[in-house]
Amino acid sequence: MENKSKYRFFLTFLLVFSLSFTNLFANDSEGHSSDEGFDFSEVMAHHLGDAPVFPLNFGGTIVTEGQPGFDSENHDVFLNHDGVKYHYLGGLDLHITKRVTMMWIACFFMFLVFIPAANLISRDPKKVHNKFTSGVEAFVSYLKENVVDASLDHHGHSYYHYIFSLFFFILFCNLFGLVPSVGELTVAASDALVAVGLFEHTPHALHTFGQVWSGITPTGDISVTLSLASLTLLTIYGTAFSYQGISFVAHAVPKGVPLPLWPLMWVLEFVVTHVARSFALTMRLLANMTAGHVMILALLGFIFMSESWFIAPVSVLSSVLIYFLELLVAFLQAFIFSLLTSVFIGTVMHRH
Repeated sequence: MENKSKYRFFLTFLLVFSLSFTNLFANDSEGHSSDEGFDFSEVMAHHLGDAPVFPLNFGGTIVTEGQPGFDSENHDVFLNHDGVKYHYLGGLDLHITKRVTMMWIACFFMFLVFIPAANLISRDPKKVHNKFTSGVEAFVSYLKENVVDASLDHHGHSYYHYIFSLFFFILFCNLFGLVPSVGELTVAASDALVAVGLFEHTPHALHTFGQVWSGITPTGDISVTLSLASLTLLTIYGTAFSYQGISFVAHAVPKGVPLPLWPLMWVLEFVVTHVARSFALTMRLLANMTAGHVMILALLGFIFMSESWFIAPVSVLSSVLIYFLELLVAFLQAFIFSLLTSVFIGTVMHRH
């Protein structure tokens, strides 16, 4: 009986997975005639590229469609409540984008998980409350013992909050990037109800929700990974000066270096080494979280490029296998980023 349940679960997942991404590919093909063919570059741009959702500009002026200065090719074009296009001219653009809203969603679910767990555990830390709190404690205990304490020589108490927050933030962002776009699927379901005549039109608020929960991976953007790596870089320098004081400036160069080589080694050890480590953190997370999505999109794109039903089962099955591999990568990259951050911090606590 259990085998049948597992079999039905897998078939259900396969169906939802294929329908979800098939719908998203179909949405990207709307408005194009069959003569134009399937444009894979547009699909990639839609699912991997960022786009503004809510306008936020300081010091600029609003220019609507038809007014002098309006540029229809502007990247940041919005629609007002009357359906008129507009964008800002000049000023400082700080528009809320799809990646930002997905980070908000990831943080919201982090609060839903960890605040109740912390409240339950704090009532009686020695009691095993349920599987939920046990799972949270298992994650935190593993990170504490095998990542932070092991890398910082048991001086990591001050870094628990940062490393734990870093790990779970990256993990949730990675995982929510693997969930098919809830927003776009909701809009598609509403459009289907409109097509059969149950509703007159899809509400504007629902279209906004489709943009807010776009399913885009926040850690697939260099601005996000660079920001996280920059925080690590600041933590490295802050730790070095905190533990070694101002002498870290001179102690950055290992003992025994010949005096003629000292200036070159100082630049390498004090600046280049730590910047290179942060750059490696940036690119490793970015590349790994982007590569899997590109492979899934490419495999599913074969269905629309070949326009053959025979390729569909192979493409969907291959995509599902890559998808499960991406689940592993999501955990692995969060762990590696946190582990390397702990290791890099530990290397500057004492002079070499």
